[in-house]
Amino acid sequence: MARVSRRRLRVLTWHVHGNYLWYLSQAPHEFFLPVKPERAHPYGGRAGSFPWPDNVHEVAAAEVRTARFDCVLFQSEQVYAVDQFDLLSAEQRRLPRVYLEHDPPLAHPFAQRHPVDDGDVMVVHVTEWNAMMWDCGRSPVRVVEHGVMIPGDVRYSGELPRGVCAINNLRTRARRMGADVFTAARRHVPIDLVGMDACSLGGIGEIDPPALAAFQARYRFAFSPVRHTSLALAVVEAMMIGLPIVGLATCELASVITNGESGFVDSSLPRVLDAALALIEDPAEARRLGEGARRMAADRYGIARFAADWDAVLREVAA
Repeated sequence: MARVSRRRLRVLTWHVHGNYLWYLSQAPHEFFLPVKPERAHPYGGRAGSFPWPDNVHEVAAAEVRTARFDCVLFQSEQVYAVDQFDLLSAEQRRLPRVYLEHDPPLAHPFAQRHPVDDGDVMVVHVTEWNAMMWDCGRSPVRVVEHGVMIPGDVRYSGELPRGVCAINNLRTRARRMGADVFTAARRHVPIDLVGMDACSLGGIGEIDPPALAAFQARYRFAFSPVRHTSLALAVVEAMMIGLPIVGLATCELASVITNGESGFVDSSLPRVLDAALALIEDPAEARRLGEGARRMAADRYGIARFAADWDAVLREVAA
């Protein structure tokens, strides 16, 4: 059997989701981010307040076609369908390629064909739910579940008898992300909304991503009003801290939370709200469920497993 090189690969990718990119950078490879002078999305490079490690590099978009890479990791349809033809040379467009799909199908829940339908391009989904719902045609498919890190000194305290809901742009993402569910729930249960544009729904506003873990740790539970999405990183981070999860039993979350062990999920909003109110009245039960959530997250969503899975995917493709 031929020896497999363990050298670090040079991976071209884009800054699409900052939190995910930061976690991805824990894989043992060199990641290169194209940047443009205006640094508009997804050309922001090492943007934001993340503690970017030394293996994350910026490269001017105009210089991408003369740089050397081992593989290309696409993270959006715009980049895959349009931008690559402006940025990459013909030779680079023949490099090993991966498309990281962050979302479930949004136009149709189960019959939508993925924009990548190419036997030479691997599609990586972030949840088993997404992989089941997308029709990826000829593309080889892999699933790499989330992996997260939280600061070592952050622990669940739960002293605030309230829920916390961390979703960016909830108002404009409307029914899909459960803006109406959140509004209805808040009439009966105290829940604080954080994230981009949260103030438009009476929320607190955006919390700096590295500070979100400590911010959430004070709340009694984390709330998910979502109807149709991938598993939110904020939910996984909340579990890793030790918050119980309360919300709708939709998409991947239905396979993550076990009622009575790590929180409560259900398709009935009244039953969900009853569970939320019970946790507000019983901090000891909230702590017990939160500890179950923490154990589950540590077993399933540890950063070491995540980094190893991405290492395996990138080496498989580059080989």
